[in-house]
Amino acid sequence: MVPDALRSLWAEPRPAGAPARDQRDWALVAALVVWSVLEAVLRSNLAPWPLLLVSVLAVLGPLPWRHTHPLVAVVVAFGTVTVVDTVRILVESEGALLNSMAATLVLAYALLRWSSGREAAAGLAAILVWLPVTTVADPTNLADTLGAYGFFLFAAALGVAMRFRAKIRVRDLEQARALEREQLARELHDTVAHHVSGIAIQAQAGRAVAATQPERAAEVLSVIEDAATRTLAEMRAIVGVLRASEETDFAPQPGLAEVGQLGTDDRAHPRVTVTLDGELDDLSPAVGVAIYRLAQESVTNARRHARHATEVTVAVTGDADQVRLTIDDDGSASGGKAPAGFGLVGMRERASLLGGTFHAGPAAERGWRVEAVLPRAGAPR
Repeated sequence: MVPDALRSLWAEPRPAGAPARDQRDWALVAALVVWSVLEAVLRSNLAPWPLLLVSVLAVLGPLPWRHTHPLVAVVVAFGTVTVVDTVRILVESEGALLNSMAATLVLAYALLRWSSGREAAAGLAAILVWLPVTTVADPTNLADTLGAYGFFLFAAALGVAMRFRAKIRVRDLEQARALEREQLARELHDTVAHHVSGIAIQAQAGRAVAATQPERAAEVLSVIEDAATRTLAEMRAIVGVLRASEETDFAPQPGLAEVGQLGTDDRAHPRVTVTLDGELDDLSPAVGVAIYRLAQESVTNARRHARHATEVTVAVTGDADQVRLTIDDDGSASGGKAPAGFGLVGMRERASLLGGTFHAGPAAERGWRVEAVLPRAGAPR
């Protein structure tokens, strides 16, 4: 079991999304340079200037590249400082290096946060080689030695913790998206099943009247053709969307007609007002279901998280090409924070799967606004 765990750690890839160099990196380097200069001027009993300069350049120079090249940064910094400390031991220099060398803790953190398993092992080896060498170069008591090892252990452990925290966050986001895709696929599947059951019933009726009432059979064929066209469109929408095994529900899914049921009277708090406007006939069933689900989730979030809100407005507006859903609440500014959990992730994924856009954030004046725009046909991207 232990060998398997070690092999898994050894094969661990680099985390995705390592930040590129930016102004904060250069600001960190600038602050450490100022610290080093002041320390060199004000402190006494320091190592010779050439050794101080080499060690400072070796540690501060790689800092901006610690995210994208963590192993190189660690090897350059700790390898150079190991050589400097070895020289200090050989020449029996009693002077110490600068305290700004504590920036090596940042490199140790970055190594475990952003490197692969193999790179982390190699970098840790370089650090473990340097630690006993620097202990000999700057003799300390046992407590200080253990403290130094503890600081580097803490930095490394913090890097590991942040790495796996980010990993869990990515996994949870992917699960939220997958669940939304699954629910959308299930709703599309059930809509198709409803259409197909209707086609089967119409076909049976047409066969029954074909012999005695041919004109009625022609009408039935027209109905079947229309239902088959809708069914084909919904089946195209299912392509690429994953679906878990669930029993089929042949009942119609909630749609645009059910959005009005989200409204409440003045006795509810906050009051929910629903308005439907524009061209809203003949929407794709998938779009109708999505409008309802997005409105339902947004109203639920507003009731839970919109502090001091008295009213939530739900507006659905349709035109020839698209449908716009807007949900606003009049909550206080202090309540304008994103709801906890992954509801917004799921809503954004649902809108994206149908070829639409989704935005949620603080409104211009007060409260929170959710806005989704979906194409009428609901064609996936």
